[in-house]
Amino acid sequence: MVSVVLVLLDGFELRRGGRVVPVPMTVQRVLAFLALHDRMLPRSQVAGTLWLDASEERATASLRSALWRLRRPGDALVEVSPSHLQLAAGVTVDYREAIGHARALLDEAGGGEALERNPGYLSGELLPGWWEDWVLVERERFRQLRLHALEASCRRLTRAGRFAQAVEAGLAAVALEPLRESAHRLLIAAHLAEGNRAEALRQYRVYQRLLREELALDPSPQIQTLLHEVFNGPAAGGRRFGTARPGSTSRPAGSFAGTPSQG
Repeated sequence: MVSVVLVLLDGFELRRGGRVVPVPMTVQRVLAFLALHDRMLPRSQVAGTLWLDASEERATASLRSALWRLRRPGDALVEVSPSHLQLAAGVTVDYREAIGHARALLDEAGGGEALERNPGYLSGELLPGWWEDWVLVERERFRQLRLHALEASCRRLTRAGRFAQAVEAGLAAVALEPLRESAHRLLIAAHLAEGNRAEALRQYRVYQRLLREELALDPSPQIQTLLHEVFNGPAAGGRRFGTARPGSTSRPAGSFAGTPSQG
């Protein structure tokens, strides 16, 4: 049996037996819409969504035309009934696989195999360049799911002492949303757990600068506390925030060497 793969991440592509198959745009939209809904859909819903500005009669005719263009000997890309449609069960969709992977990472009781996969697997954007509402809604849902999954991966890998992979997952989350504090916080925590205080401070500085430049804000006390406790807590010999070592030159509070500035 020839494998059929529908690619929706980082662009649309249909592959049959490893070879890319040219697909007209009207047919792409039908396949993509069905792929984003893993169930039987009424024909009227598909037609009404994809041809939103057309009359019901014209939208139905456009859908019928697209389905006709999908008919090829030996192909079964869409399962069709008089009233409903769905993507054929034999079609593999990369987007659905990424969704399953992300949900496995969020499952704290399981998902061990998912932790072994490279975080780059969740880096793809859903149908970039497509601006219809039904795509935008799903794209944002997928973005949020990816962020939470990458953060969960970073947290779980840090707990397991797998610091290189934890940092990689944290960096992937930060790259996906540079202003997301929870992602920076988990990445900093991974650096600290590995004993890399300089890396933790450097990451804090990157986030602090970005937040000030983009939003004129300072990082929250929650993320500042991560570094405050390390550089000024009991492990530092009882030294508190802004207190100099004996024999050293005193610095103003908030400017302790190695302690994040409070602005």
